[in-house]
Amino acid sequence: MQTNTPRRSTRGTRRTIRLTRRGRIALIVTGAVVAGTAVAVPLLTTDDEGESRPTSLVIPEGWRATQVYEAVDKTLALPPGTTRKSLAKANLKLPNDAEGNPEGYLFPATYPLGENPTPEKLLTAMVDTANKKFTGAPVAAGAQRNALNVYQAVTIASIVQAEAAAKEDMGKVARVVFNRLERGMPLQMDSTINYALGRSTLETTTKDTKIDSPYNSYQRMGLPPTPIDNPGDEAMTAAINPTPGDWLFFVTVKPGDTRFTADYAEHQRNVAEFNRIQESASKEAQAK
Repeated sequence: MQTNTPRRSTRGTRRTIRLTRRGRIALIVTGAVVAGTAVAVPLLTTDDEGESRPTSLVIPEGWRATQVYEAVDKTLALPPGTTRKSLAKANLKLPNDAEGNPEGYLFPATYPLGENPTPEKLLTAMVDTANKKFTGAPVAAGAQRNALNVYQAVTIASIVQAEAAAKEDMGKVARVVFNRLERGMPLQMDSTINYALGRSTLETTTKDTKIDSPYNSYQRMGLPPTPIDNPGDEAMTAAINPTPGDWLFFVTVKPGDTRFTADYAEHQRNVAEFNRIQESASKEAQAK
């Protein structure tokens, strides 16, 4: 997330305040590097002729729908864009609030391809899995307890998935979201800006925060109109059971050190420390 008046970099309008976890350009999933665009993570078997063919597809937590579509296309050796086009005939059982957009409901898991796999079959399996997870009593009751419908809870979970630097931070990130909503504050989450711009980056500029988009949580109040990725179980649990606390700000100063506070002056000091560490790392990299 960011705040209204972070210290600006001497190199322009860069306003990086914290590192995101799921928005990183590269992440490691089951031994495969997922970089930039989606990389299919198939589980392989060898047929009688000695050729490897995929038997299952692993969808990691926090992937966006666009990444899932690309992964399905690559795994099934289909032309790019085939899976996205298949949405119209997939007849997915999505909530009314989704308005046909499966973002948030392509549940991260391992999906067997079976015989004659198609994009429609895989997408249906993902959405059906999400519905089983999200419409069960724990999630439904947890959403109601927090004055949310399930779709709103999934949206919060998607933000938590993108913003939390570690699993143990998820409940606190969720609490920041709730505290800001309750106080009528904009969420100011970089992850929603990244989603609007279709990118994954650790840097957000002043210009970025002024884009005209319903996903601009600097300019728009409340939750974004849809989830911004496909969250997993832990993020969903955090969204319906946020950790008690009064925090309004957080910044990952360095790996393993995310600081939450309700005091803006303290947050500014944490941000200043983050900037010092970043600038020092940048100088060391340039010196090599």
